[in-house]
Amino acid sequence: MIRNLNAITFRDFGAVLSERPQNSKNIEKEVGTLLKLDGKRAVVYQAKEQTQINCGTAMIVLSVSTDGETFWHFCLDKSVYVREGIFFTLNPFEGSAEVRFYAAEEPVMVGNLDAGQLKMEQQLTADRKLRVEGIHTFFYQEKEQGFLFSGEAHPILELTYVDQGSMHSVVEGQDILLKQGDLVIYGANQWHMQYADIGVAPRFVTITFDISAGDLTPLLNRKFTAPQHTVALLQQMLQEQEKMDAFSSNIILSRLELLLLLLLREDKEPRAGKLQTSNAVHSENEIIRQAQQYISSHIREKLSVPLVARQVDVSPSYLTALFHKNLQISPGEYIRRTKLQESKQMIRENNLNFTEIAAELQYSTVHHFSRQFKEKFGITPTEYAKSVR
Repeated sequence: MIRNLNAITFRDFGAVLSERPQNSKNIEKEVGTLLKLDGKRAVVYQAKEQTQINCGTAMIVLSVSTDGETFWHFCLDKSVYVREGIFFTLNPFEGSAEVRFYAAEEPVMVGNLDAGQLKMEQQLTADRKLRVEGIHTFFYQEKEQGFLFSGEAHPILELTYVDQGSMHSVVEGQDILLKQGDLVIYGANQWHMQYADIGVAPRFVTITFDISAGDLTPLLNRKFTAPQHTVALLQQMLQEQEKMDAFSSNIILSRLELLLLLLLREDKEPRAGKLQTSNAVHSENEIIRQAQQYISSHIREKLSVPLVARQVDVSPSYLTALFHKNLQISPGEYIRRTKLQESKQMIRENNLNFTEIAAELQYSTVHHFSRQFKEKFGITPTEYAKSVR
């Protein structure tokens, strides 16, 4: 990607001249060398002494290097001095252009290469390390206790993230126990099966997708405890799936791509970046994890934001700020959604009627429960019960 030209970004190669006309050096054109640029070939020069290069009227890319092999690219919108020994080449962004450079001893031409032959430390356009081509399925799975999926293999990749409970993932001869917050990615054509232990009814996300660029091999068939920022991306994707307007599919796809990139970065550089390793961020993630765990294990009790905040030793306002920052919802909304997900499990178990379910989940009335259920899922509890029995 073309970099902004300023004193800081260019300091390894020379200096940027002042843009104020009264302070600029006035050099007569006839003492300089005029270059006519057509963009077809990248002529590489090496400065024999400090060399001034003036910006032209067209958009010109100045590529500079300390070793003649690895080049950095700048938009030449200011005049610069290039230090002695620096390699440089000039090319119009498109079409043709003219530019002048000035030096008592002219730079030496050391190469005449096709622009594409240069080793680019930074490409002229942003380079995509990964491209998710398409998403085939995106399901929030709510399984009965002790479920068994006998297995399959398909020519597309699959991501599984456990939202509640636990489940076993069998792939490549390994039986991987996935607990709440864990995820695994299966490769194309890899046979895999899933099952839950007796008495465990897991809820999990599955996404099948294709990539057209990049390599996910380092992530395949491994259990990851999802960092909080990747959990937040999954939450956003689920929210977009509920909204499903004209932009939602594109947003879901881009969020998945970002999630995979973050996992690849974490795998390659697990300690990279202050934001990833700071005590503050670790503490925030731990507070949210503890809050989610408390809500999940006490979901059939009367819950409130102040109550949950006390359990994790923070103020209600701070807990609310953390949920908004990391999950894009309030803790009160998170409690409401978790209760409604629990109600679906209770309906599938078919042990209680709707009035009893509402009371078990601490709703004030069965009508209040039914209204919130329909607002969330688009159907009534009765309609949902008919669909799963």
